[in-house]
Amino acid sequence: MTAETMPPPLAAEASATPSAGSGAAPDLSFLLQHTAHVLATRMTAALADIGMSPRAHCVLAHAREAERTQAQIAELSDLDKTTMVVTVDQLERAGLAERVPSATDRRARIIKVTARGEQVAADGQAIVNQVHQDVLDALPEEERAVLVSALTRLAGGHLATAVECPEGAQGARRPRQSRT
Repeated sequence: MTAETMPPPLAAEASATPSAGSGAAPDLSFLLQHTAHVLATRMTAALADIGMSPRAHCVLAHAREAERTQAQIAELSDLDKTTMVVTVDQLERAGLAERVPSATDRRARIIKVTARGEQVAADGQAIVNQVHQDVLDALPEEERAVLVSALTRLAGGHLATAVECPEGAQGARRPRQSRT
């Protein structure tokens, strides 16, 4: 790539990548938050083409993997109880999922994906896969596996669990439980 064909740098790139010898660490918060935000907007726009939100797709995808309760899917999807209820209500109204009694625990209700929901979830997964592939394709081939490996290690290790924060701290989230 020549200087003429290189994309313009981000306005905040100077603060994200300090000059050599400055001694300052890269601004990981900016880099991770910015890329996550842009990826989320791209995912939202792509899934909107089939009338789906990323949250609804996530719930359908987890519901079609196994018999799971609303609480189990909320945990896997990192959704709070209220958001989960609203999302499942929307999926039911759209005819994509339904709450049914569990085959193994008559007190529990599971989220069952309908036949129409199966097709929408499959279409949504193809879109999700394409958005993710487009992101990886923006990197040189030798960097793709390194990025995924590094993020996987952070998400499963050092950055796996949120720390307790004062009430109202921006971005504070509840810790995820083990996915066993």
